[in-house]
Amino acid sequence: MTDRIYLDHAATTPLDPRVEEAMRPFARERFGNAGSIHSFGREAKAALDSARDATARVLGCACAEVVFTGGGTESDNLALLGVARAARSPCDRHPGPPGLGANRQRGNHVVISAFEHHAVMGAALLLEEWGFAVSRLPVTPDGMVEPQSLAEAMRDDTILVSVMLANNEVGAIQPVAELAAIARERGALFHTDAVQAAGAVALEVDRLGVDLMSLSAHKIYGPKGVGALYVRRGTRITSIMGGGEQERELRPGTENVPGIIGFAAALELAEEMREAETARLAPLRDKLVTGVLDTIPGSRLNGAREPRIAANANFAFEGVSGETLLVKLDLLGIAASSGSACAAGSLEPSHVLRAMGLTKPLAQSALRITLGRATTERDIDRVLEVLPQVIAELR
Repeated sequence: MTDRIYLDHAATTPLDPRVEEAMRPFARERFGNAGSIHSFGREAKAALDSARDATARVLGCACAEVVFTGGGTESDNLALLGVARAARSPCDRHPGPPGLGANRQRGNHVVISAFEHHAVMGAALLLEEWGFAVSRLPVTPDGMVEPQSLAEAMRDDTILVSVMLANNEVGAIQPVAELAAIARERGALFHTDAVQAAGAVALEVDRLGVDLMSLSAHKIYGPKGVGALYVRRGTRITSIMGGGEQERELRPGTENVPGIIGFAAALELAEEMREAETARLAPLRDKLVTGVLDTIPGSRLNGAREPRIAANANFAFEGVSGETLLVKLDLLGIAASSGSACAAGSLEPSHVLRAMGLTKPLAQSALRITLGRATTERDIDRVLEVLPQVIAELR
C-alpha cells in the first residue's frame, strides 16, 4: 500500500515528541492540583507559572495577561462574549444579565470580518441574540480585509473589533496592526484569532497592537483541548462561565496542567522554528501551486499568493465535487480537506470562499492542502502526479 501523506495540518497536527516528553511527568507522578497548598499542588502551580512565563515571552506580554483556556473556540468566545458582558455591566466582577435593562453606556456594537472562524461567527450570532449590533466586514476576492472598510464600519458605540490574523481556509495574512490602530483610534478594543497564524507569523502583541489574542495548542504540534487568550492589562472583560477563581477569575475550573505545559512547549518550539519552517515550506507550496495551475485546466488558487502563510494552498476546480475529490485522494493515501474541519459534514459551501465571491458550485469544489513539518518535496511530487488524473476522472 502507498505510504500515507498527511496534508491537513490546518485541521490538526501530530503531537511533537518533545512536547509529549514535557507533558509526561505532569500526567503521572507530578499530578497535583495547582490550587492545592501541599507540596503536590505547589509543584503543579510552579509548572503552571513556568508555562505562563514561556507563553508571555513569545507574545511579548506580562505573565498576568495570559489566560489558559480549553482551546481556540473557548478563547474566541471568551474574548467576544466576555467583553460584551463587561460592556453591559456596572462592574467587571459582577456582570449583569445581557438582556434588556443592562447598562448600555459603554457601547452596543461589534465588528467582525465576514470570513472569521466559526467560533467567532457563532459568538457574534449569540451577541445579536443579546441585542448587540454586529457588522460583518466584506473581504476582497483575494481574501483580504481592507482597512478602509473597517474605518467606514466603526461607530461611536463600537466596543470591539475581531479580525483573524491568518485565515484558516485560504491562509491570507490580514493587516492586523493597521486594523487595530483604526479600532484603537475610535476607542474600541481589538481581538485577533491567531490560531492559524502561530508558528507562521510573529505574535508580538504590542507590534500588532491587539488587546486580545486567541491561540490553540493542537495547531502547533501540541495537545488537543488546550489554548490561551491574551488579555491586555486594563481590558474590561468578565467570565462567561460560573465556577472558581482560576485564571484571573476568567476561566473557572481545575487547570489542565499537562495540557498547559504542552501548549507552552509547543508555542516555544513553533516560534523557534518559525523562520526556518517558513523558508522551507514556501518553495514547496509554490511548487504545488504552480504545478496545479499549469497542469489542471479550470483550476484556480483561492486567495492571493502573498501575503499568505507558507503552509497553505487552497484550490477550486470547475466541474468537480470537493467531497468526492477528498474521498478519491484518501483512497490514494493523501489526506487533505475542503476547508475548516469545524464545518466537516456540512452541505453548505465554505462561508470563507463565498465571502470572497466564489459561486456556490465553485466553492463546493474546494481543496485545501496544508503542509507541515514532515512534508517533503516527494509528497508534493506525489500530489502533482495523482491530482490531475483524479480531476480528469471526476470530470
